[in-house]
Amino acid sequence: MTEQTLTVRFFARLREELGTEQLTMPANEEQTAGDLLAELASRGGPWAQLQGSQPVMIAINQAMVKPAAVVKAGDEVAFFPPVTGG
Repeated sequence: MTEQTLTVRFFARLREELGTEQLTMPANEEQTAGDLLAELASRGGPWAQLQGSQPVMIAINQAMVKPAAVVKAGDEVAFFPPVTGG
């Protein structure tokens, strides 16, 4: 039986502002990293920043990806705050 969940991790300022380092979420077929981001952002409050004007960076299984990348059961999806500074 395969694992039907995703591990979602948050790093740096996102971890602090969301008050969590890691979540386990159900894996849905044909779900993209962008879909997952939208689902989390819909929780409102500090979660809404996940779809704010500053796009977060996304990694699946430690490889940087675009929001259109498909996530599968068993994947680790990580969200990082946008890089700022000069």
